[in-house]
Amino acid sequence: MLKVQEIRELIKLIDHSKIEEFSFEHDGSKIKMKKNTGGSVSVVKTIEQSVEKPVAEVVQKPVVQEVPVEKTVAVQTQAQPEAEVEAATDLHKITSPMVGTFYESPTPDADAYVKIGSKVSKDSIVCIVEAMKLFNEIEAEVEGEIVEVLVKNGQLVEFGQPLFLVKPE
Repeated sequence: MLKVQEIRELIKLIDHSKIEEFSFEHDGSKIKMKKNTGGSVSVVKTIEQSVEKPVAEVVQKPVVQEVPVEKTVAVQTQAQPEAEVEAATDLHKITSPMVGTFYESPTPDADAYVKIGSKVSKDSIVCIVEAMKLFNEIEAEVEGEIVEVLVKNGQLVEFGQPLFLVKPE
């Protein structure tokens, strides 16, 4: 689940951009922001957990927190059960350090930096994430082999979103 500070940073980024609606999923949490005209931000958090033995469900009622800003941005956070844990926990995730557009190669007609089966070192460039006309090269930060590419070329990615799975050496 995202921390309050991370949610505030996302709100600021969306508020200062021309984006009207924003959706983000990370580790079972889902955030949806939509700009409206007004003077406050509504933050709604809903947490759901299920117990496997008898069919029982624990639901925490939504908590609404008002934060004054120039525009209204509605934020909904919903935690999902931890059943979606990866089978291979020994794999390293290369995640996006920012919100932007994922590019697998330096130019549209060039080969991808890495593909499934590619060997990478800590300083190997694996992709580019473009944010506000700045092209940021993303490094592997681990030595190993690319096992899976989790996003498509040209796809919008979120802060902390996994981009690649790497089998460390």
